[in-house]
Amino acid sequence: SGSKDGKVTILEQDDLLSIYASHGKVFALTSQGEYILKQRLYEVEEKLNQNQFVRISNSEIIHLKKVRHFDLNFTGTICVELIDGTKTYVSRRYVSKIKKILGV
Repeated sequence: SGSKDGKVTILEQDDLLSIYASHGKVFALTSQGEYILKQRLYEVEEKLNQNQFVRISNSEIIHLKKVRHFDLNFTGTICVELIDGTKTYVSRRYVSKIKKILGV
């Protein structure tokens, strides 16, 4: 569950685009907006479907089914565009893991 505007909402895994940590808080990004989560990022990661979600940095996990495309043109990193137009980047530490998942 996540909170937004003082209301708590049950979040379904299929609705999640990404989960990320910023300024000491953990956020879930959905097509309906951002929700604040009470759990830490690693706690959320343990509950997610490992076949659909992948960590792309120490502070972010993305839903693979919600990725529009991966841009491999950047040197040493990968740009990820989600279906809502949000762009994020795979940190160098996770590039080889993502390339293995993508089969490149």
